[in-house]
Amino acid sequence: MPTDVENWKSEVYGNEIRDHLFEFAEQGFDSIPDDERDAWFERFKWWGLYHQRNGQEGYFMMRIGTPNGVLEPGQLRVVGEIADEYARGPGTNPIFGDAYADFTTRQSIQLHWIELSDVPAIFEKLEANGLSTQQACGDSWRNIVGNPVAGKDAQEVIDAWPVIRELNETFKGNDDHSNLPRKWKVSVTGSADGSGQGDINDLAFEPAYKEIDGEDVVGFNVRVGGGLSRNEPRLARDIDVWVAPERVSDVAGGISALFRDNGDREDRYNARVKFLVDEWGAEKVRETLQEEYVDFDLHTAGRDVREEYTYNTGAGERNDLIGIHDQKDGTNFVGLNVLVGRMGAEDVLELADVAEEYGSGEVRLSQRQNVIVTDVPDDQLDDLLDEPILEHYSPSPSPFMRGSVACTGTEYCSLSIVETKNRQVRYARWLKENVELPDDVDQFHIHLSGCTASCAQPQIADVSLRGMKTRKDGEPVEALDVGLGGGLGAEPQF
Repeated sequence: MPTDVENWKSEVYGNEIRDHLFEFAEQGFDSIPDDERDAWFERFKWWGLYHQRNGQEGYFMMRIGTPNGVLEPGQLRVVGEIADEYARGPGTNPIFGDAYADFTTRQSIQLHWIELSDVPAIFEKLEANGLSTQQACGDSWRNIVGNPVAGKDAQEVIDAWPVIRELNETFKGNDDHSNLPRKWKVSVTGSADGSGQGDINDLAFEPAYKEIDGEDVVGFNVRVGGGLSRNEPRLARDIDVWVAPERVSDVAGGISALFRDNGDREDRYNARVKFLVDEWGAEKVRETLQEEYVDFDLHTAGRDVREEYTYNTGAGERNDLIGIHDQKDGTNFVGLNVLVGRMGAEDVLELADVAEEYGSGEVRLSQRQNVIVTDVPDDQLDDLLDEPILEHYSPSPSPFMRGSVACTGTEYCSLSIVETKNRQVRYARWLKENVELPDDVDQFHIHLSGCTASCAQPQIADVSLRGMKTRKDGEPVEALDVGLGGGLGAEPQF
């Protein structure tokens, strides 16, 4: 029997939700019938809106999708303006103030305290500047992730940004792929460092070489069924497919449709594609894709570069893209540490000024919740590094600051069990002042996730912290489940 969510989606879903959303915005939050709120809150996710936790009725988190973390010139400023005007609640965070933006582990942006009545005006401003919340949440194609400096990276094997752009244009708002059994997370990377984190995505395209007609051609190997949620993390499985860049959209659409048609719609806890791959095996996934979902012969897997993967491993000079790095055009990108991914609205606006003054104005977001200023000429580097804002968002942070990642937590999230952002800031600051690491250790990854949804990706950290409940003196209390030694790279492990 289909779940309630499946029934709600069958009644109203996809693009048609927008009209209803705007009607409720005009009539007010209370116009949503009490007995229909769960259904509408689930549907609103398709347009990037999550209702905040109990006690914050009428307020929403808004997620803005930024494919591959790319913010074109002017877009960061728009985010800062919206945060400053609309993302203000009745209270003030003791560390971050009363208006801010959160950068996520999927290269997206989240704003809090959004009122339904303001949604049409916010959408208008976002869309006028090339931004959107469409499918940022819900059972559909989520924000596509990858190497945040794709197209600019001097060390990339292939520029994956055109591929990501094509996928976003093809599948966002596509009715054939908008109602999936569960969320659909895709990674495409062309870099040799593994910065797309394909291992923990539902569908991953990773750089690989294939000999065709006697010549090495660069394209992508395909993996399916990774993910960290619940207590059953999986690494994406190799399905023995190599695909040329111009065929990525066809293969991605085929696998998305395969999941749409065969994923579990009766048990949401087992509906992610990782469980389908568990049941079928990689070989059957490949066979079904070939026989039913693509109309051309699939190549077998090519020679990958996974032995070079360093991103999020603590190894190598650019494993998290913090600091100053060469671009292929002779300029530089500068990665700045944003502690737990949260930046005040005024700082967002100031950073937009800095990016425009010293670079092209284009900014990139990483999966470690950090910000990258691009296109900075050599002769502008010293002046950029002298800007006061870089005292707070450093290109050379403490190892503990650099390694800190945290999800939204109980501050806003109804799923979370513990508060996360402020707690991780306190941990990082205490460790910075009290713990000395060896000189050759420039970062120490501590990921704090408020629950088993694992939005902070704790299983791939040196120290994994996940919120839980336990009992002390017979009474329920907050606690943290602690894990050690996770990481990605050539030999990923949880």
